[in-house]
Amino acid sequence: MADSTFYLGRIYDPKTSTLTNKPLEYDSADLTTHAVVTGMTGSGKTGLCIAMLEEAALQGVPAIIIDPKGDLTNLLLHFPELLPKDFQPWIDPEVVRRAGTTPEKAAEEASDAWEKGIKEWGMDQARIMDLKNAVDFAVFTPGSDSGIPVSVLSSLEAPDLDWEENREVLRERISSTVTALLGLVGMNDLDPIRSREHILLSNIFEDHWSKKQDISLEELILQIQTPPFDKLGAFPVDTFFPQKDRMELAMVVNNILASPAFQTWREGQSLDIQSLLFTKQGSPRHSIFYLAHLSDGERMFFVTLLLSAVETWMRTQKGSTSLRALLYMDEIYGYLPPTANPPSKQPLLRMLKQARAFGLGLLLATQNPVDMDYKALSNTGTWFIGKLQTERDKNRLLDGLESLAGGISRAQMDKLISSLGKRVFVMNNVNEKAPMLFQTRWVMNFLAGPMTRQQIPDLNALVGAKTTPQAKPQPVSKPITDSLPKRDALPVDQVQPVVVPTAETRNVQPTTRNSSNGTSTKPPVPNGVREYFLPQNYSLSESLRATNRPQSFGGSIQGVVYYPVLLASAQIRILDRKYNVDAEITKSALVENLDRRGIVRWEEFPYAGPSLDKIETAPADSARFASIEPPLNDAKLMNALLKDFTDWVFRNSSVKARENKALKVFAGPDMTAADFMKQCAEAAREACDAEISKKTSALDRKIRSLEEKLGREERELREDEAELQNRNIESAANLAELGASLFGLTRKKSVTTQFTKHRLAQNAKANVQESREAIAQFTKDLEALYRERDSIEDEINNRWGSVVSEFTEIEVRPKKTDIYVNIFGVAWKPSYIVQAAGETFELPAFGAE
Repeated sequence: MADSTFYLGRIYDPKTSTLTNKPLEYDSADLTTHAVVTGMTGSGKTGLCIAMLEEAALQGVPAIIIDPKGDLTNLLLHFPELLPKDFQPWIDPEVVRRAGTTPEKAAEEASDAWEKGIKEWGMDQARIMDLKNAVDFAVFTPGSDSGIPVSVLSSLEAPDLDWEENREVLRERISSTVTALLGLVGMNDLDPIRSREHILLSNIFEDHWSKKQDISLEELILQIQTPPFDKLGAFPVDTFFPQKDRMELAMVVNNILASPAFQTWREGQSLDIQSLLFTKQGSPRHSIFYLAHLSDGERMFFVTLLLSAVETWMRTQKGSTSLRALLYMDEIYGYLPPTANPPSKQPLLRMLKQARAFGLGLLLATQNPVDMDYKALSNTGTWFIGKLQTERDKNRLLDGLESLAGGISRAQMDKLISSLGKRVFVMNNVNEKAPMLFQTRWVMNFLAGPMTRQQIPDLNALVGAKTTPQAKPQPVSKPITDSLPKRDALPVDQVQPVVVPTAETRNVQPTTRNSSNGTSTKPPVPNGVREYFLPQNYSLSESLRATNRPQSFGGSIQGVVYYPVLLASAQIRILDRKYNVDAEITKSALVENLDRRGIVRWEEFPYAGPSLDKIETAPADSARFASIEPPLNDAKLMNALLKDFTDWVFRNSSVKARENKALKVFAGPDMTAADFMKQCAEAAREACDAEISKKTSALDRKIRSLEEKLGREERELREDEAELQNRNIESAANLAELGASLFGLTRKKSVTTQFTKHRLAQNAKANVQESREAIAQFTKDLEALYRERDSIEDEINNRWGSVVSEFTEIEVRPKKTDIYVNIFGVAWKPSYIVQAAGETFELPAFGAE
């Protein structure tokens, strides 16, 4: 046998219905044009395919093997020494029971049969040993840890390809990945051009992959709610795909992540095709993907991702005319149908058309020839056709083969197919002149039948299979479902959680928690809820000081992670014209650790940060975000909290006003106590003066009257005294004159005249006395009036003086209509991600100034 050929069996003579000694040698390079194997159960189809894989292994051709039923796990059962003890663990106990024998006997019979079969078909134990050493075998079990688990999340990672140079390739992979993802949640047969779900997810992937950024499933769910772009085509995102509908899609996709069964999909072997085809040392591998335990939807999801990964790997290879690698699917029923368009179909179609140029061969098998897209298989170079179950299967196959390139004669093929027996196949190879009949050779691997999951660990242990490289699961701590509000069909509290870091697990003291578990996508806030970004007002040194760390602690800021908190602030105007109150006050609160039920004691969370005027409108570049938890992600709870905050502000907002009821003097909080007392004193003085004026007006009139009388009397007294003086002078003169006349010195005057003058003098004297008496009386009366007035004035002054200090403080409250809540919603509080001394921890980036 030539080194480049596959020994598949011996030529079968249809005329004599006998097996010849001529071996069928199949050129491995012919597999670059792909091959299809079809035949009913029991036709020997699985044996033929295993023989082809054995030959590929012997030639060092690596293979990706998709095993939906568990038959291909037999590829690990090669026993070069053909000892019964090697066969015995793999003998089906039920077969032993039905045969009425013992496991030991059954193992001996299997050993004898394989020894005889190997020898009859021209092989020996050395060839089995060569097979064992030719490649590394391993069984992978996506969605299960029975074998080597597979991390499907690695398929969301950006391929290591330049976007500009491989845009078409990468967009094809994005399309396949999105189709598979949507198919897993029941959205099948979506048109990538018409489906808004497909368009949205594809654009999210393209936005990340074009920047060589990986995207996690958690981040994808978040970006479905808040896409990283504003438009899709000519329309705004919210017009093309309304937010409410995006939330429904996010909930559906989140069901994958929330399912406990999905956890096993998060760890294990990454879908790195190079490492699945070759070991680190460069040795070829045959990687078998066991899918028997998966549901139909899960199988389609995984197969599509695997095919897309293979296609991407293929396009990174240089051109080749020889067989570089083999992709084998043990059953393509449902993956390449003639009319439907499942997610797996497009990558298969593209590889069937283009894989030849890269040396990748596709080997596809089916026992259902009716449900195949023959048009898609029109360029397949080789067909292996075994015994078919029904005439309908044969006719459908013949119809399809007639349409293939090369012009296969229907009558000739019909005759050949009708004559087929067990393990006899028709090979129609475009590189051969005519179809050939052959019987498959004895396979070197023990055909124990389909394996169960419980047997997979022993199989891998048999060949020493290990995963490489290992994809680490993402750490978890809080349900991502908490960032999604409830919906009617599925309350969030009924969804199983998958987690990301949250504010509850955060500690402002430096910790070694891995902050990279946050997401670079900001979780959306509910409709109608506002959001804010608190500033990074701490430098690293201030942050160290705030956490009581020495400045020598050092470290460097690696990034910023935001945690959601509740920020509330209200402006209150308190207006009361009666009390001269027109004041504005502010009440603010910053709540970090919220009760999930939405209960807050606002007085316990006063805001003590910088001015709220410094609130930012956007996060820091390349920031990460923790998830939003209840009640912040629940619009109803947030509305209830807003009402509660408003009520709290109403109940706890007031200003002090001063009131002097007697003086009717009022003052608001903007007037000092000294100014208020001064104003009261002025008002009291005015009131006092008014009352004094009112109550002393009659006295004042009396006083004025008496003062006037007194004045007149005093004037009359002065006149009377002058008159008296004159009269006294005249009287003295008259006496002198009288004396002189007596002595004859002068002429004598009349006695009458003398008495008249005396009488006048006496009258003058009486008038003076009368005036003096009147003045004394008037003075006495005035003094009495003055005393009475002073008494009244003192009483009034004392009374008003005491009124000045008789004031009370009044608590003036606002009206509800005068409360304006200008800030209320989710505030993103920043923390620094700091690296120091080989550790990564967080320090507060925001705090009180």
